[in-house]
Amino acid sequence: MGNKKHHERTRAQESTNAIERMYITMRHLFNRGFYKPMGISGETLRQSLLLLRPEIYGSIGEEKAELEGLLYVIDRLPIGIEECTFINLTSDEGYSNSHFKAIIPEKRRRNCYRIDAEQMNIEITRGRSEIYDILTHLTFLFVESHKISNRVIIDESGATTRDWTKLENAVLSKNKLTQSEREIAITHTANILGRTFNELRAAYADFATPSQPERLLHIVYWLGKLAIEELINNNKRTVTFSPVLRERLGHHIHGEIWADTIKDALYKNDLLERPIHIISANMHSVMNTLFAPSALKTGASKKDVYSVYQSLSVRGNNDLRNKVTKEALQNGMIYIEDASGTKIDVQIFDACKIDVSKLDIQVNESLIQSEKPVIVVMDYAFGEQAYETIDELLKPYKIKGKKIHLNVESISIMGKAGILEGGKGDIMIPSAHIFEGTADNYPFNNELSKKDMEGHGINVYEGAMITVLGTSLQNKDILKFFYNSTWSVIGLEMEGAHYQKAIQAASKVRGSISPNVKVRYAYYASDNPLETGATLASGGLGTTGVKPTYLITRKIIEQIFNQ
Repeated sequence: MGNKKHHERTRAQESTNAIERMYITMRHLFNRGFYKPMGISGETLRQSLLLLRPEIYGSIGEEKAELEGLLYVIDRLPIGIEECTFINLTSDEGYSNSHFKAIIPEKRRRNCYRIDAEQMNIEITRGRSEIYDILTHLTFLFVESHKISNRVIIDESGATTRDWTKLENAVLSKNKLTQSEREIAITHTANILGRTFNELRAAYADFATPSQPERLLHIVYWLGKLAIEELINNNKRTVTFSPVLRERLGHHIHGEIWADTIKDALYKNDLLERPIHIISANMHSVMNTLFAPSALKTGASKKDVYSVYQSLSVRGNNDLRNKVTKEALQNGMIYIEDASGTKIDVQIFDACKIDVSKLDIQVNESLIQSEKPVIVVMDYAFGEQAYETIDELLKPYKIKGKKIHLNVESISIMGKAGILEGGKGDIMIPSAHIFEGTADNYPFNNELSKKDMEGHGINVYEGAMITVLGTSLQNKDILKFFYNSTWSVIGLEMEGAHYQKAIQAASKVRGSISPNVKVRYAYYASDNPLETGATLASGGLGTTGVKPTYLITRKIIEQIFNQ
């Protein structure tokens, strides 16, 4: 028994070392300016990822191809990247003013530009975490591509199997595939990937887009084709970092522009010196909580409030959502669409312009009339970007040579996180954030508690949470260590320690805001990385996330309007 425990801890230590090696390597490659992912320069990244075998990348360490991991990665990279030999990571360098059309990945808000048949440019405006995210995904993609080439190349001259020839014919055919032709192509592709016909057929629709219904075949073909060219002709794929990106990174350029825009809007609307409550959430839950009851009077009165929220979250219900947005804009909501490159939109709500008598949450009307609170809702930050944005937002506003300190009364962070005990849709209330790879820890007095969330049919967990360097790098060994050790971690996310580091610096050290600022953190579980089939790669929350999202939102607003 003792030996087993020691073995598990050693595996966790190996995994932790692999993550550290990956980050040191990625920083080195960034400083160098370029590297070849499947060459000698990319070897450390490949070896570390294969040693780590993160849960999100499934069977990366096996001979068979990984389908769920491939879908997860492809959704977060630009369409067509599998065809590109050269991938260039750039800063915001003016491509939006050119003839190049921005390609925005399905599951990540980042601008990408196809420069020519061989090159894809990816704009980095959200800091180092975004670079780590992309490089890790690319490493996975290229490892998978070499699995394909190893299965189809017969000899050193580059001769390929019959399966590969049949796949190539199907992909290069200019005619739309019939069902029988598609199933024949799937049969050959299944052989190439080492998966069953049923597995491929089940995943096929998930990869398809309206303009490219046979996209899975297309991705497999191009990944394999470029890997074959690497092995036979030594034509290696290359990742480069633009000089401007290398010069700008870490200078808070985008965060400063973003924060100044918000403070300008507050100043112009005479809100800057009012009590300010910052909420990091999404762009719908606060607005819907404040305005759905009045915008959807008849429907809301007949239904349970969470059913109304669920209706608003259904993709096809644009009319309902537009009604709520219109109501919000008519009652003082200021919407700031991001133009700084942070990809973080903002909503500002003046509580004095909200008819609080129509709200279905507890409200202290006299407090609102005397305090006149202002709520600033910012969309989710990404990893280290959380420090940059909050750090800049909490700095004093400079006008006509004078500094105006913001009267920030509370900062609330609501987000998605992986849970280590429980399942999708459960709620986590952190008492501290621990930064992965270090002993850095940020305990705080959380205004939200387990008691606030109980009694609503949702499991609630309270304890420390770990802020990870990247969700795509976690494996069961590391997570079990954090869960079973005296750290007693209940979940993992990417921003908490960065937010708290900025809040503590502004309130306790720099004196930018009050040292008594209230903080609230609550997360709902998007996945359980310790549970097979419940990782992020297994799919989204769907409507499971609606109730926890709105339960947390309502509790945050109740506290703002009553304390």
